Amino acid sequence: MNVIHLKYPHQLAQEIEKEAYSLAIGFFDGVHKGHQAVIEVAKQKAEQLNSKSAVMTFDPHPSIVLGRRNEKVFYITPLSQKIDTFKKLNIDTVFVVNFTSDFAKLTPEEFIKYFIVDLNVQHVTAGFDFSFGAYGKGNMELMDQLSNGKYGVTVIEKQQDEVEKISSTRIRKALQDGDMEQARNLLGRAFEVPGIVVHGDKRGRTMGFPTANVQAMEGCYIPATGVYAVKISVQNKWYDGVCNVGYKPTFNNPDEKQLSIEVHILNFNKNIYGEEVVVGWYKRIRSERKFNGIEALIEQIELDKQQAIAYFEQLR
Repeated sequence: MNVIHLKYPHQLAQEIEKEAYSLAIGFFDGVHKGHQAVIEVAKQKAEQLNSKSAVMTFDPHPSIVLGRRNEKVFYITPLSQKIDTFKKLNIDTVFVVNFTSDFAKLTPEEFIKYFIVDLNVQHVTAGFDFSFGAYGKGNMELMDQLSNGKYGVTVIEKQQDEVEKISSTRIRKALQDGDMEQARNLLGRAFEVPGIVVHGDKRGRTMGFPTANVQAMEGCYIPATGVYAVKISVQNKWYDGVCNVGYKPTFNNPDEKQLSIEVHILNFNKNIYGEEVVVGWYKRIRSERKFNGIEALIEQIELDKQQAIAYFEQLR
């Protein structure tokens, strides 16, 4: 897969061939089921037109540049994760457009010239609510009106589940609540956090439950504190596990807040310090709480482990 970073005004490198593209366009945070519907149609159009399939996304989030949010934006999929997901969807080319103040000032007509026509896009696919150009004045109806026969346009209608529209907003709320089953249903896959295994306090080992202490990749969102049934990818193989996310109140001073992600990997006995891993989150078993002594904690961890085992058994 080819990844091309663009900034307005852009100049495509000479070594990049002037391919024809069927383009799926959007911010695509999470690359959830709704986004996948857009991308799938773009791939189908690419086959029909004998062109390359492509995705155009933006970085950073437009609200950061436009100042529309006071709270910090968290990404369901940071850019590197998003690109990895596009690769898994067998996209040929990803255009990452640097969202800057100058880019935000482009009129809809200018956006189409520089980022559709000049890139030799033969077909554009986007969701019904995609907007572009200064103040979001461009919509998919205008995209079609301004095509002048140079490219085709497909608009994907609202994708819903049994409740409401599938959206990144709903997924963020599920992650904040620790509702990983809801997140997985909306994403079409488990929510994943990549990281690296680092040294911890090794207390789990002394209690009979050795854990991998995972330092998450910068920019990843960590779900609500608690104990979860998870899967963890180690050296490209997935293992079942039980994970504690939190501040270890049984042992730590409550005033010293140091969030940790500790995964007890089932049926696993290897030293994996320094290994890059991916944690897939499946179900929240319980909230984090303080125990009166180590014995009570060990008893609860065993119950958590059995719950995780039973959960994955019924998934198979």
